[in-house]
Amino acid sequence: MNMSNISQKLDLRQSQHLVMTPQLQQAIKLLQMNNIELNDFIEAEIEKNPLLEKQEAAPEESGETESHTEESKDEIEAAFESPDNSDFDSGSSMADMGSGGNSKFDTMDDNFENRVSDEKTLREHLMEQLFLDYANERDRMVGCLLIDHLDESGYLRQDIDELAEKIGCSPERIENLLTQMKQFDPTGVFAKDLQECFTLQLEEQGKLDAPMKAFLQYMDMLADHDFKGLADKCGVNETYLMDMVEEIKTLNPKPAGEFDHLVIQTAIPDVLMKRLPKNIGGGWRVELNHETLPRILVQNEYVAEISARAKTKEDKSYVSEQLASANWLVRALDQRAQTILKVASAIVEHQDAFFNYGIEFLQPLTLKEVADEIEMHESTVSRVTNNKYIGTPRGLFELKFFFTTALVSEGGIAHSAEAIKAKIKSLIDSEDPKKILSDDKIVAILKEEGIDLARRTVAKYREAMHIGSSVARRKQKKTRIKD
Repeated sequence: MNMSNISQKLDLRQSQHLVMTPQLQQAIKLLQMNNIELNDFIEAEIEKNPLLEKQEAAPEESGETESHTEESKDEIEAAFESPDNSDFDSGSSMADMGSGGNSKFDTMDDNFENRVSDEKTLREHLMEQLFLDYANERDRMVGCLLIDHLDESGYLRQDIDELAEKIGCSPERIENLLTQMKQFDPTGVFAKDLQECFTLQLEEQGKLDAPMKAFLQYMDMLADHDFKGLADKCGVNETYLMDMVEEIKTLNPKPAGEFDHLVIQTAIPDVLMKRLPKNIGGGWRVELNHETLPRILVQNEYVAEISARAKTKEDKSYVSEQLASANWLVRALDQRAQTILKVASAIVEHQDAFFNYGIEFLQPLTLKEVADEIEMHESTVSRVTNNKYIGTPRGLFELKFFFTTALVSEGGIAHSAEAIKAKIKSLIDSEDPKKILSDDKIVAILKEEGIDLARRTVAKYREAMHIGSSVARRKQKKTRIKD
């Protein structure tokens, strides 16, 4: 064996990888929390750390941006590393997103998720069904608003035309959505009144015959104990009527009742937007919801007091650890707040047409576009927009709803694919039953609006929205006219 071919080498290789420290994990967790979850988290931290205290009222002038002004791009070199005592103000200047240290949310591991799990509310239960049944972003947005207008019993009592005007869509769109959403669990939800609630439940059970329909129509006669009159209306004898009464007693007059013991069902906005007066330039003001956003600070006087009393090495170490933890949390909360504000402000600026004119004017927008604009990582924007809500003049929306895919027409104009679907659906919803629109006719109408699509693309979008062909719709609408 030739020993001269055997040799040893010592190579030094440099590699870069992200270490998921406990602080970074906590930063990710904070970013994913909404304001309600953040409140609970802070309460627990205050119990553990005697150097922290909570102030309920946050100053009104802080934590807001205006969409007609340009945000500062200044970076902080070493956030979380400074040992100075500070307080968390959601709008303070130190909280701009920086590039240094473990404060950067945009250096997080994309695969790391740390979700807060709570008992399911009615809203969450209905939202899950909404997302399963509808892929169209506009349908989801409108459906979300309908869910938020349910009363404590689970009824949707608000007038359809009023809702349509507020949302900026056609009443037909809402009615079509409600047709499906009234099939959601629990049965009876989205009914306009008790009669419809019972109707939905009896339909599901296959018990809605002609006498029962008449019973529901004249059900108010029960209050007057006019059993004979009600029996006559139903075309049955009083014995049969009493059986029908017993059947009604098995139904649930409050579909939302089983969720009553849970926390409020309507989402709480983390961010608010308000229209600015024209005399100061117009536009929108975006601000954090201070009513739900906690404000904490480090008790400087108490820090000085216990530091003076700390004599042993263990005591001094404890005070130092608690102070470092408190300061880090203050900075992390401040940075979380500014991150949410930056993302929300960018969304509001891009979707100005939607807020002014309605849901069909939702613009093409991607996570990457917002991330590049505010100089953050795409995964950061994704975390911020999930489970965070913005209160707008058109209603309450989850931030992630404002992202849609873009379609470039032959003329080079970018349109939202979902906006085009909404236009197609709007055209079909409002078509004359005697003049059903063919796919070719829809192509021609869209072309007049500057949207050049192939007929097969229109057919694909129509089928994706579960809308029948012109032949199927003609038959369906003829049947409705006869009825």
